[in-house]
Amino acid sequence: MSKIKASDLTRHPPRSPRVRLGGYAILPRILDKCRATLVKKNGEYSFNCPLDQYFLKFAGINPTALRSQLARGLGDGEILAWIQKNQKHHRSGQEIEAWSDFMNRRAPTSIDQRERMNTYQKTANADRDDITTWFDVLDLDDFASFGGPA
Repeated sequence: MSKIKASDLTRHPPRSPRVRLGGYAILPRILDKCRATLVKKNGEYSFNCPLDQYFLKFAGINPTALRSQLARGLGDGEILAWIQKNQKHHRSGQEIEAWSDFMNRRAPTSIDQRERMNTYQKTANADRDDITTWFDVLDLDDFASFGGPA
């Protein structure tokens, strides 16, 4: 029996990218996806995807090293302590908050990106004008992918 306590991402989505751990947006979602990947229950979700890399680069964390720590069965608090000890870029609370706030508000910056966002919305049958950020799209996609009405 695995010591890894992983969510089954074939049955429900990972945590929203808005959820924070240690002030970091995205981090709980990354942990959910990596744990699920380790037990082969990640479904359509990928660990170390481009979104994950925003956090990994900001904190200066090697994804392979993070994966190794999660494979030990560490909980969120233990992983946060490991990150704080091993990150290459030690950030202040204000820097972390500013980065997380920026990520939460990040929106398409080009026509191509806006078209991609529109495609996601159409795929989810979401005829809505309140989907303006990438986190909005992720939350919508997660909800709609598991049967929620867009």
